[in-house]
Amino acid sequence: MRNPEIVLNTLCQHSKVSDYKFERLYRILFNKEMFFIAYQRIYAKPGNMTPGTDGQTIDQMSIGRIERLIETLRNESYKPHPAKRVYIPKKNGKKRPLGIPSVEDKLVQEVVRMILEAIYEGHFESTSHGFRPHKSCHTALTSIQRTFTGAKWFIEGDIKGFFDNIDHDVLVSIMQERIADERFLRLIRKFLKAGYIEDWKYNNTYSGTPQGGIISPILANIYLDRFDKYMKEYISHFDKGKERAHNKEYCCLNTKTVNLRKKWKAETDETVKAELLMKIKAMHEEKNKMTYRLPMDENYRRLKYVRYADDFLIGVIGSKADCERIKADITEYMMNNLKLELSAEKTLITHAKENAKFLGFDITVRTLDVFKRNSKGIKKREFVGKVMLMLSSETVKKKLLSYDAVKFTNVNGKDVWKPKSREKMVGMKPEDILAQFNLEIKGFYNYYCIANNVSSTCADFGYIMEYSLYMTLGQKLRRHVGQIRDKYRKGKNFVIPYKDAKGKERFRTLYKEGFKRKSSLTDDFLDRTPCTMYVPKPSLAERLKQQTCEMCGATDTNVVMHHIRTLVGVKGETPWGKLMLSRHRKTLVVCESCNAIIQFHGK
Repeated sequence: MRNPEIVLNTLCQHSKVSDYKFERLYRILFNKEMFFIAYQRIYAKPGNMTPGTDGQTIDQMSIGRIERLIETLRNESYKPHPAKRVYIPKKNGKKRPLGIPSVEDKLVQEVVRMILEAIYEGHFESTSHGFRPHKSCHTALTSIQRTFTGAKWFIEGDIKGFFDNIDHDVLVSIMQERIADERFLRLIRKFLKAGYIEDWKYNNTYSGTPQGGIISPILANIYLDRFDKYMKEYISHFDKGKERAHNKEYCCLNTKTVNLRKKWKAETDETVKAELLMKIKAMHEEKNKMTYRLPMDENYRRLKYVRYADDFLIGVIGSKADCERIKADITEYMMNNLKLELSAEKTLITHAKENAKFLGFDITVRTLDVFKRNSKGIKKREFVGKVMLMLSSETVKKKLLSYDAVKFTNVNGKDVWKPKSREKMVGMKPEDILAQFNLEIKGFYNYYCIANNVSSTCADFGYIMEYSLYMTLGQKLRRHVGQIRDKYRKGKNFVIPYKDAKGKERFRTLYKEGFKRKSSLTDDFLDRTPCTMYVPKPSLAERLKQQTCEMCGATDTNVVMHHIRTLVGVKGETPWGKLMLSRHRKTLVVCESCNAIIQFHGK
C-alpha cells in the first residue's frame, strides 16, 4: 500500500503541465492509508457529532467501518447519502442553505479533495485566493494593494447564487480536460446529484454544489479557474503601451528651470542672482502642481484582477467606457461559457477616489498631492495612486450591533456611540464572559489588522468592547463600572481569577496588545513555492491498529473510537470521563465490552 504523501506528490509533479491527462485516479480510493489521513483531518470538527441523513456520527469509527466503505467504492455500489439541509443567517438578514453530509461521505469527499488539490493546485492562477492552501483573504487584499497602484476605476464583481447555479455538465467537461478516468468522474457526478433532505422530504439537485460539502470549495475553484484564465487572456489583449506619455507642459517648464539655473550659476551680480533664484523657486512651485506623466493617456491602459471565491475585483487604468465594455464582456462570457449570471446590484463600476467594497474592506486609491523626500533626498509624490485598505466606521458599527455591545444617542444631529451591557451573557461565569469578549476582540482585530487605519478605528472598537465588558460584569455582580474595574484590576491589567476543573487557580486577562497595523504575507513567495502536499500523521488510525482498549487494557481485540463533541460537561466520576479529561482528548479507543458500557450510560 503506497504512502499517501508519495501518491499525492506524484500527482503534484504533473499539476503545472497544462496538457497532462491524469489516469487511474479511482484506484487511489482503495488505499486504506488515504482514508486514515482523511479521518485524521476531519475528526476534530464538532459538526461530525451531528447525525447525517443516515443517522450516524463519527462516533464508533473503526478500521472495519473504513474497510467496508472502501469495498463499496471498489465494486462501485457506493452511493452518497442526500445531505441534510439547514439554514444559517447571512449578514444581510437572509439565510444561506448549508448541506450536512454523512460521516462516510465526508471521508470519501476528503480523499477526493486531496486528490483534486494535488491535481489542480499547480494549475490554478495566482489571482485566485479562496479556499487554497497558504492563501486567504489577506493575500487577496495585499495583492490588490501591491498591484492595483494607480487604478482609476474599480469593477466590483459578484456572481449571483454561484454555489447553487454551478452547471454539472460544464463542471464535468472542465474536469475532463485534465482527468481521463471515467470512474472517478462518475463519483464526482454522484456527489453532485446526491440531493438533499429538507423538512423530511427528498429533493433532487440539478445544479450547484452542496454548500457545506468538503469538496464544494475546490469544485468551485475548478469551475471558476476557467474564468481566471479568461481574465488572464483578456488582460493580455487589454493592456496597451509601456508607460504613460510625458506631460509636455511639465517638460517645457522643466527645461526653462534648468536653463535659468545655468544662468543663476554663471551670474556674478548678487541682485540679478537673487531675482533669478526667485524665478527658479516660482517655477518649481508651478512644476510641483503638475505631473511628470499625463494622468490619463489614451495610448496607455492597464487591467488587474483578483478573485476570492465568487467575489472578484478588477482595477482599471483607463476610461469609464473601458470599464463598461469590460463589464459587458465578462457578463457575456459568464452567461455563454459558464452559464452564470453576474449580480446586477452588486457588480458595480466605482471611481477609485470613492470606496469599492471587497472582503469587508473599503478599497480606495489615494490622490493626496503631498511630496516626500526619498532616501536620496529627492522630492517625490509617494502617496499619489497608492491603494488603501480601509476599515470603515460602518463596519465597526455593524459588528458592535451584532454583539449587542453598543447603543446610539443623538446629540446635535450626530450619533454618539455608548457601550452597553450584553444582557444575554449575564448568566455566564465572569471568566467565561471575559473569554468571549477576548475572542471577539482578537477575531475582529486579526482580520482587519492589515487595514491602513486599523490603529484608530479598531481602537474605537476596543474601547466600546472593553466598557461593554465592565457593564456586563456590573449587571451580573450588581456593581457599577468603577467597582468592577477596582475589583479585577491587577496593575495595568484587567484580570479575572478562577479555578479550573482540577481545582487549580487560573487567570484570564483582558486583551491588552493594542491595535497596531500588521503587514500581511504577500503571495510573491507563495507563487514561487513548489506544489507539494503535506499530510498529517494518522495518529488516530495508529491507535486503532494497536487493537488495545485504552480503558480496560484488553489487547488483540476488536476496538472502536469513542468520540465526544467537546470536553466541556464531561463527568469525571466515570472511568472513561476521567481518562478523557486526564489526557485532554475527545477520543478514546475502547473494546466492545467497554463500548457497550459507555453506550448504555450515554442513553
